[in-house]
Amino acid sequence: MKKAVATGEYRKLNIVMLGHKRIPSREGGVEVVVEELSVRMARLGHKVTCLNRSGHHVAGEEYDAYVGNIYKGVRLKNVPTINVKGFAAATSSFFGALIAAFGRADVVHFHAEGPCATMWIPKLLGKRCIATIHGLDHKRQKWGYFASRYIMKGERRAVRYADEIIVLSSSAQQYFKETYGRDTVLIPNGVNRPVTLQPEMIKEKYGIDRDGYILFLGRLVPEKGLEYLIKAFKDLNTNKKLVIAGGSSDSHEFEERMKDLALSDDRIIFTGFVQGRVLSELLSNCYLYVLPSDLEGMPLTLLEAMSYGQCCLVSDIPECLDFIGDKALTFHKSDVLDLKTKMQCLLANPGTVEAYRKEAADYVCEKYNWDRVVDETLALYQKTEKRK
Repeated sequence: MKKAVATGEYRKLNIVMLGHKRIPSREGGVEVVVEELSVRMARLGHKVTCLNRSGHHVAGEEYDAYVGNIYKGVRLKNVPTINVKGFAAATSSFFGALIAAFGRADVVHFHAEGPCATMWIPKLLGKRCIATIHGLDHKRQKWGYFASRYIMKGERRAVRYADEIIVLSSSAQQYFKETYGRDTVLIPNGVNRPVTLQPEMIKEKYGIDRDGYILFLGRLVPEKGLEYLIKAFKDLNTNKKLVIAGGSSDSHEFEERMKDLALSDDRIIFTGFVQGRVLSELLSNCYLYVLPSDLEGMPLTLLEAMSYGQCCLVSDIPECLDFIGDKALTFHKSDVLDLKTKMQCLLANPGTVEAYRKEAADYVCEKYNWDRVVDETLALYQKTEKRK
């Protein structure tokens, strides 16, 4: 497949992005997407401003990083934020929308459903607005009643006010068409081809070596299916470890419950939030990557694991099936017994694991390319401009 290349053959635009926590950051998939898009657009000569939340990294102050007002050509501006669960996204989006409305933006690009609740503000002043729906956030279990209602308000306002809505999966595209009669544009996320690393830091920190562990990577929230994975793993006959890498993000009670569930099994390791070389080493050296989610938008960590040439086992939800083709294995969603059976089978058949490894990286890196994503997104910006 021919690699897509971002051409930059568009009028140079003033673009504002909001709805993420902050960049640079790996606090969630949204942050990865915003960084990849904004840095590439800035490299092509567009003026890109990312409206970051003020406050600390969700994994703790130790992960805060000061990067100044410019990051790889992207202008960064902190917006006022009430850093209380359920209010951070709403307040930062409100003030971000005000800044975007009264600025000189040609395009205001909202990311995620909740922030779209404030889209009416820049629309009131005639701004072109794009929404990227990274997932149906109102279905996430971590949100309470009022937060879920606010997110649903964001979804409806995106339908009403957005010049264009970008979705990441065909299932999300179908949802918006059936629920609202609203057409959307399918632009899946991309992935970078990484450099694999030898297990140095992870050997020192966690006592794990190449092929010595099964990896889960993601936020420790209920919809990621971590409870199924821990229960299934505890019944496995293996000397391999289970490494659970990720922070909690507004779900500390769930994290503690999962640690209690794993307490009796010393093969299970919780690393907390990881980034940089440690993250790359974990992805480079696992025997198997498992994503047992009940709900996803577009699982970037799955694409990353495949880009490292890993054998992946995922739940059979549409958001995973849309992207893996025949290059990864599946188990029945929420089925602990099926998950255990599939993992035990893969542990007993390293040849099968190796066969999936050989095809995963080329497949995902060629099909999901960030330069193509940027080209298609800029073309969408241009399309909305022509309507004016």
